[in-house]
Amino acid sequence: MSAVSYGEDLYIPDTSVIVDGTLRRLVIDDRLSGKIILLREIIDKFNTLASEGKSAGILGLEELRLVRAACDAKGISVDVVSWGRRTDDADLLAVWYAQEVSGKLITSSRKQALTAEVAGVPVLYVPPSRTRILMLEKFFDRTTMSVHLKEGAKPVAKKGSPGHWRLIVLDEEPLTREDVEAISDEIMEAARTSPDAVIEVDRPGSTIVQLGDYRIIVTRPPMSDGWEITAVKPLVKLRLEDYNLPPKLVKRLEERAEGILIAGAPGMGKTTFAQALAQHYLERGKIVKTVESPRDLRLPAEITQYSKVYASEGELHDILLLSRPDYTVFDEMRSDPDFKLFVDLRLAGIGMVGVVHATTPIDAVQRFIGRVDIGVIPSIVDTVIFIEEGEVRKVYELSLTVKLPTGLREAELARPVIEVRDYITGQLEYEIYTFGEQTIVVPVKGVGISGLESRLKRILSNAVPAAEIRVDGSNVTILIPREEMRALKRVKRKLRKLESEYGINIELKLI
Repeated sequence: MSAVSYGEDLYIPDTSVIVDGTLRRLVIDDRLSGKIILLREIIDKFNTLASEGKSAGILGLEELRLVRAACDAKGISVDVVSWGRRTDDADLLAVWYAQEVSGKLITSSRKQALTAEVAGVPVLYVPPSRTRILMLEKFFDRTTMSVHLKEGAKPVAKKGSPGHWRLIVLDEEPLTREDVEAISDEIMEAARTSPDAVIEVDRPGSTIVQLGDYRIIVTRPPMSDGWEITAVKPLVKLRLEDYNLPPKLVKRLEERAEGILIAGAPGMGKTTFAQALAQHYLERGKIVKTVESPRDLRLPAEITQYSKVYASEGELHDILLLSRPDYTVFDEMRSDPDFKLFVDLRLAGIGMVGVVHATTPIDAVQRFIGRVDIGVIPSIVDTVIFIEEGEVRKVYELSLTVKLPTGLREAELARPVIEVRDYITGQLEYEIYTFGEQTIVVPVKGVGISGLESRLKRILSNAVPAAEIRVDGSNVTILIPREEMRALKRVKRKLRKLESEYGINIELKLI
């Protein structure tokens, strides 16, 4: 960068030094002596953004008001001029105007500063710095999960850990609209100046910011009934080893699982587990990428994080298909396009880890019913991990077989059935199949089998003592040595009676 000289008569600021408060600080600190020229095109840009409800426009106009007040106090004159040239890039216009009037460009954008130097325009470059969000951070301590601020209400915070938290009142004095707006302005300034920040969404009624470890949601009227700020900060960054998973499950995640759903209710630790799994795959030499909205996973630089906000479904599909990652972590799958992208990439052979909201493990699987043919669901999802209170509480594995569904009797009713089993115990818990035009999800764990095994053993003990009994939900298989087949005739009637009594299917097989 060129040497900074404070003796220039004319200063032409671009938008970067306005929205981040740099221009005002330069005035207050007596670092400018001369005249500031504001381009009308820049003011028009802020006005357009403000008319669209964008916070950047409102913040820019408010900052310009404060700049004028500071200049009046310091005796610095401010002129508003219009150069008359038409361009969609008001910042680039500031460069060319500075060249035209032999003024000095003021910017916090390295690109702008380089452009000015190439054009031979003097530049005062003030690099962006990490602006602390002091008003918001004062509400957090090491046990705070999230802070909730709303005008007219007392500030509160969730403190504890996922599933074990309490709502704590932080101040008995309700917040005013001015209080919440001031905190919001500080957040937006920090979001535009901090190198580790990004504004994920900026709509007329809401703004979502990822600022360092903070995920911040700001809502305002008319979308909400008052100004509100919700800020979430992860308490810990866990490794997969911290979950003490059974070795059998770790081996599956490393060797077999390629269509993984991480499910659970909001705030139970799904994203934290997804983060640990992504880190684990990276450490095992896998190429890992993420799709997020907003990007709030805290991951090493080796893992590229893509935002759904700034890319279309087709663009993400092409990038991930062509770059061929070993695993893609899809955080917060909600809409049809999200599930479609997950399905397309998984069927293309990419390992997928999807995070979904679900109150029970089977709910996560049902999110795919109606979106794809049920016969391909096990090819898309082979493992479901249910997180509750920050712990892995249930793991399902899915497989497709052709069988007579539990509870049906006629052999001609056999059909393709998705079996959903507890991966740790092997217990069949659900069956999914089509019946007519409907897709049925049937719980089969423990269906009518209380005391069944003991009764079967009593019936078979005398007639067929070598028989082996296998109970799988309401399907029972009895393995009978071929040499004892004759003795079986004596107990067949009792077995059929049990079928009727328990509503089960008993299949006899010779071995």
